[in-house]
Amino acid sequence: MRAAFILSEIGLGLRRNLSMVISVVLVTFISLTFVGAAGLLQLQIGQMKGYWYDRVEIAVFLCVDNSTSPTCAAGPVTAEQRDAIRAMFGAENLSRYVSSVAYESQDDALRHFRDQFANSPIVDSVTADQLPESFRVSLVDAEKYEIIDEAFSSLPGVDVVSDQRELLERVFTVLNRASLGALLVAGIMTLCAVLLIATTIRLSAFSRRRETGIMRLVGASKAVIQLPFILEGVIAAVVGAVLASGTLWLSSSFLLTRLARQCPDTAFISAHQVLLLLPALILLAVLLAGASSLLTLQRYVKV
Repeated sequence: MRAAFILSEIGLGLRRNLSMVISVVLVTFISLTFVGAAGLLQLQIGQMKGYWYDRVEIAVFLCVDNSTSPTCAAGPVTAEQRDAIRAMFGAENLSRYVSSVAYESQDDALRHFRDQFANSPIVDSVTADQLPESFRVSLVDAEKYEIIDEAFSSLPGVDVVSDQRELLERVFTVLNRASLGALLVAGIMTLCAVLLIATTIRLSAFSRRRETGIMRLVGASKAVIQLPFILEGVIAAVVGAVLASGTLWLSSSFLLTRLARQCPDTAFISAHQVLLLLPALILLAVLLAGASSLLTLQRYVKV
């Protein structure tokens, strides 16, 4: 009997404030979509960091004619300098940090350059003698870059020691800023959703002040009076969260499938990770709507 009464009160409240309820659904949908997008982007950034940092390489570029480094003052690297640099990787104090070393000649560098810049207008104007030889070094621990840098950067014949992490960090910085931007928008929209839920519950309580007064007179408990109002806000927010979850699932499934085909060498988050995030959105909607409704009732509805 009590459950039927509560359900009837919920239905009555939703019908009376239909336009406000729809507004709550839409605002919750938009805000949680941004929250979910920011969460998925952070998962992707973490996945990419773990994948690429394990494969990061250090490039020890050797001197060429146009090198301006002080270690290249004598001119291009000589065969003796090249052999000495190669031997350094096998030294006892460095070998434990080095996983593998690959030598890239100027012809190899030109071939890689043409592959990477095939659509560039300058691709045919670059010759092999303009590109440096290099040693591509994979480390056991990518965090030990400074050890290799200190050991090789001052050697004669070495132009510069480059760490690929510098490029990766710039990419991840851009992605993190995009994620923060999404969180900022999500925060603003979530605040709007909370305020809108509070307004909806307040209007609903005001429109039914006569019924709640009668319920107080006949001895209805505080929980029975407040529960229909709280559930109205929760239901509207959950509908918005379900819509946001469905949108994120469909869009992420489409994008991840397409990106995985176009970028087979990149690690993307799995569908299982996306699914783990969706219940969190619904739970967040329940908590925000429940807390907002309860605080509004305690302030504006006397029981």
